[in-house]
Amino acid sequence: MPVQTRSGGRTRTASPQKEKPARSRGRKKVRRSAVKKREESEKQDAEQAVEPKAEEKETEEIPAKKAKTEQEEAQRYSFNEGVIERGHVYFFYRPKVQHEEVHDIGDVGNFHMLLVPRPPEFSVHTVGETQGSSDQVDEGEMVLIPGGADVAPAAETKNTPRKHFRLITIGKKRLPDPDGPHGKEVFWASVTAIGDDLHSLEQGLGERSYQTKTRGERHQGPVRLAGRGVYAIVNSRGKTPSRNETHLAYHLSHPPAAEEVQEELGIHTASSFVVQVKNPEVEPGSFGQRIGLPAWKRAKYPEGIMKYVYEKNTKGRSYGLRFAPCSCIELLDYTGAELLLIAARSGVEGVDQSLGEKRGEVLKEVSERESQEPTEDIFRELGIEKDKFPAEPIEGQWI
Repeated sequence: MPVQTRSGGRTRTASPQKEKPARSRGRKKVRRSAVKKREESEKQDAEQAVEPKAEEKETEEIPAKKAKTEQEEAQRYSFNEGVIERGHVYFFYRPKVQHEEVHDIGDVGNFHMLLVPRPPEFSVHTVGETQGSSDQVDEGEMVLIPGGADVAPAAETKNTPRKHFRLITIGKKRLPDPDGPHGKEVFWASVTAIGDDLHSLEQGLGERSYQTKTRGERHQGPVRLAGRGVYAIVNSRGKTPSRNETHLAYHLSHPPAAEEVQEELGIHTASSFVVQVKNPEVEPGSFGQRIGLPAWKRAKYPEGIMKYVYEKNTKGRSYGLRFAPCSCIELLDYTGAELLLIAARSGVEGVDQSLGEKRGEVLKEVSERESQEPTEDIFRELGIEKDKFPAEPIEGQWI
């Protein structure tokens, strides 16, 4: 209750003294809790400083993954020395439009080289020879392979509907001649078909008819078989990268010796070529003339090939090298791949020199052994009907 007092004749009212609030019993606990929370917060900050967040981890992993991918691509598209492919080769020619028969090379409309890759012969023989034998090869035992045996292809399977194939069309309608009077010839070629379905191959090689606005219906006969043999593609490393080379060589099994048809088509009993693959992003040109395929028909290579094979955007080259050896066989597995076939050498000795390690002798041995097979087996290898495709040219007769 207020109390009145007098001071200097005035009356004052004294306010009662305010009571101090009672100290909370849980105050110490609150302070301890705050301290604990602060310590935990500091601990979390310290852990976060050491352990990055998930987003930061992903950001750091992206360059690492990119570096790994680039390393794998660099290795994948690097120059692979030695045999990069072997198999069986088939030569076909097609008559010109509205020509029912061919009497000489002037009546030829197109000339094709068909490559059918096969695994090495020693890889399939090892399994067959060891089964049922008491002297089986131990897993840890080293198997010695004779020199040059890596070019020998395994025997071709027959009546199989699916096989990988690559159809190459030669621009001059014949192969370049290493023994020509004007020096070693250089011809353009292009990969016109790639696949695994032999039925589609048979349709593509068969006869065809089409309509034109001015001449009406036009007809073109089926291809003719002009040769069959074994082939190998081998890379040899030069003293500098610019001297690396790719050689394609073959040896005929059918016919065992070149006849009139084969001679006019430039098909030697044994021959080899240097192969260069054109950069599809570089515009062709020679003395003001446009050569090669139009841009929309050229191969569409992935960035890895453009970077590591053609060196695009490196060493001051915006488009990269104009031509490159076939560093890896994948370069030939794109429709529209453009090739330069440069005549190298003919004969077994010439092929030996091109491929090295007596590989020409091995191709000869395999082709001589396979030459005993009848012509009908060639069509069975390709899964196509013999009656649809004339085979007389393989015996040296134009038709």
